[in-house]
Amino acid sequence: MTDFLKKHPVLTICLFTAVMLLPNLHVMDVTIMEARNFISAREMVQDGHWLLTTMNGEARYQKPPMPTWITAVSGSLFGISSVYALRLPTVFFVMLIGILIYKISLLLLKNKSHSLRNGLIGVTSFYVIGITMEAPWDIYTHGFMIAGIYFLIKIFSFNDLKIKWIALATLFLGLSFLCKGPVSYYALMLPFLIAYGFTYKYQWSGKLVFTFIGILILSLVIGGWWFIYVRQADPATFESIATKETSNWGSYNVRPFYYYWSFFVQSGLWTIPAFISLLYPYLKSRVSHLKAYQFSLLWTLFAVVLLSIIPEKKSRYLMPVLIPLAINIGFYIQYLITHFKELNNKKETVPVYFNFGLIGLIGLAFPILGYILLKGHFHSYWISYLLASLVLFGLGLMIYVFLIKKNMKMVFYLTVTFFAGILVTALPLSKATTTENFKPIWNLKNQLESQKLKLYGNNVSPEVIWHYGTTIPFADLNNMPNEEEFGFITGTLSESSMEKIQEHYTIEEKMVFDMNRVEVSSSRHNDRLQNEYYLLKRKP
Repeated sequence: MTDFLKKHPVLTICLFTAVMLLPNLHVMDVTIMEARNFISAREMVQDGHWLLTTMNGEARYQKPPMPTWITAVSGSLFGISSVYALRLPTVFFVMLIGILIYKISLLLLKNKSHSLRNGLIGVTSFYVIGITMEAPWDIYTHGFMIAGIYFLIKIFSFNDLKIKWIALATLFLGLSFLCKGPVSYYALMLPFLIAYGFTYKYQWSGKLVFTFIGILILSLVIGGWWFIYVRQADPATFESIATKETSNWGSYNVRPFYYYWSFFVQSGLWTIPAFISLLYPYLKSRVSHLKAYQFSLLWTLFAVVLLSIIPEKKSRYLMPVLIPLAINIGFYIQYLITHFKELNNKKETVPVYFNFGLIGLIGLAFPILGYILLKGHFHSYWISYLLASLVLFGLGLMIYVFLIKKNMKMVFYLTVTFFAGILVTALPLSKATTTENFKPIWNLKNQLESQKLKLYGNNVSPEVIWHYGTTIPFADLNNMPNEEEFGFITGTLSESSMEKIQEHYTIEEKMVFDMNRVEVSSSRHNDRLQNEYYLLKRKP
């Protein structure tokens, strides 16, 4: 098995990612950011809005369309209403990020095994996986950017201006811009350029400077043409959206400078190794490639600092930091694999036993934890429960066996397998928390079509619009539709709003749709996902 991994590292990353993510790609509920992207993709396919992009029939120019194009093409091929089909491209971008972490590591380290482990750390970092569902735009923009950075490293390292490398660097940087504007240029490329300059030093020449500037300019042309097109085609709407988006940078989700200082936690099961890998005084004498370690450390830290400068902060904005952090963690893991059997200092061994012992303990305890989770749903999920219990208990036990033997190579591979095991076997059990209050809107569209009625909405969330299956036109309480009879879905109406509607319509309350899978009393219940549905008839 080890020989196969060494001989086929890229294939290993692809197969591992596929086995980890594909079986249950459809299980998690669609999030608000994901719903927006899916709605725009659906309207591309159904309404032909490929350039002047829309969401629920209204202009949506906040983000460039590249991720939505990719999503729409996948939906066209495999089903535009299929969550599985629309999420499928994100799996390939997780693979791409894992492969490129491996490739960049290989350029720096010339060590296939070490580089492969870096790639596996990348694809098992918590938020690299989580971002594929929370905000699909991010995985695309950073995926293209890391591809562009890989070719920039080849240009800088070899000082060889091959046309192929220049063209590919330009293309991927441009596609990154076409996904989310300059976000990845700032969050991933700029800290890379600074870190590379500090550690490897640029061998600048007139030709190299000219080439690099040309790459940047041409990439902005590739990525910026859509903005120019929309600005010309729909100037008023574009300027209004641009003004609002720009003002958000300094006034929306404003957080203190230190908000990102716990960034290493986003790596999930690698949290403790990630923290230790950042301790330069400790690790600098223990790594075999000091300059490469300095590079990944500075790349990580500069990325965090640059993101911290911007007033608007969200946890998902940290995702690009996990790419250089995966390389950084790899140095610590490599040190443990090489030297852990020789270590007797408790200050060095206790964090290792705690981190991997805790992971193993979760596996050993899963049969009990899973049973508690299932509560009264055991009869519906017992097969999934037994499979998850066998797999995770077995992996947890093996982690302990090899941890006792101080075989850190096996502990590492068992840990990444354990992470995959959770996604493959335990993720379906998350549906067991669904309560009787869960009343999705999935069938309402067919019901209204059979009654030849149209649905209008007020204050309806993107998740609800996505699950409804088509556009829900907005209805202003001061300017209601002209139809004599129509469906009306809304958040909870105030008494004054209800009285306003009743001046002109009779109201028949049909039902409450609730996309929450938890009890109304739960702190996790989201009012945005609960909507009241009425049938309105105009009064004579």
